[in-house]
Amino acid sequence: MGRYVARRLLQMIPVFIGTTLLIFLMVNVLPGDPVRALWGDKPPDPAQVAQLKHDRGLDLPLWQQYLHYMGGLLKGDFGNTIAGNRPVLDEITQAFPVSMRLASMAWTFELIVGITLGVLAGIRRGRFVDNTVTLFTLLVISVPIFVIGLLCQLFFGNELGWITPTVQDSENMGQLMVPAIVLGMVGLAYVARLTRTSIAENRSADYMRTAVAKGLPRQRIVTRHLLRNSLIPVVTYLGTDIGTLMGGAVITEGIFNVTGVGNLLFTALAHREGSVIVGVVTVLVLVYLAASLIVDLLYAVLDPRIRYA
Repeated sequence: MGRYVARRLLQMIPVFIGTTLLIFLMVNVLPGDPVRALWGDKPPDPAQVAQLKHDRGLDLPLWQQYLHYMGGLLKGDFGNTIAGNRPVLDEITQAFPVSMRLASMAWTFELIVGITLGVLAGIRRGRFVDNTVTLFTLLVISVPIFVIGLLCQLFFGNELGWITPTVQDSENMGQLMVPAIVLGMVGLAYVARLTRTSIAENRSADYMRTAVAKGLPRQRIVTRHLLRNSLIPVVTYLGTDIGTLMGGAVITEGIFNVTGVGNLLFTALAHREGSVIVGVVTVLVLVYLAASLIVDLLYAVLDPRIRYA
């Protein structure tokens, strides 16, 4: 197990470098000059522009800028913003916990509700419950997430008055409940469909017929045999979905005015704050890689036949 983890960690290094390099290059080829934009509509002083670029290392070749960024990253330095010269790490530290809390609530929602619906549909395949869950998941998948968010905001906020249309306090778990449900709706649909399909396939497996023939209780058959062996594809999706939820939070946070990573990333894109964009993406890549490693290790827990050399 230890050798497998070490090998996976080594494999993450080129993935991390390649991803950050790609984002770094994409950000730096965007049109416009973020330094000149600090003057707005007024004509900038060329000497001051040149001095600011020199101070921030923006006059160096791209490969030198990337090496300088990676060198600072090893020391925990994500660089500074162009406007205000504030540390990017401080900006991320303020916004990241809010998005992580929102994504965690959405992930828990799709885990519990999605698996429950999938199990019910898989066990009762072809019946009313199965048809209802299938129709519901198809409907959710076909509707864009921003439409679901706006409808919830309009119906539950403006019409019924059950929630505030926009989040007033991003630290309040109660106010984040509806945005989290909206964020997790698409993931819930995929989890339910994956669970339903896996349950339906494994019901006819030999080990299931053996468990029934041995006279084991139905609850034990479902939980210890059927569900455990059916969760491997679901766990794979749930693990990789953490990064998707963090990225999808950009839209949800914009709709409900949540001051998290999505809001920070949108503002950075509008002002071409390349250091902020690359810093946020770097953190998201680290979260995604860590989640992928945890998913791989969980395989052996769900299926003892899986062994890591």
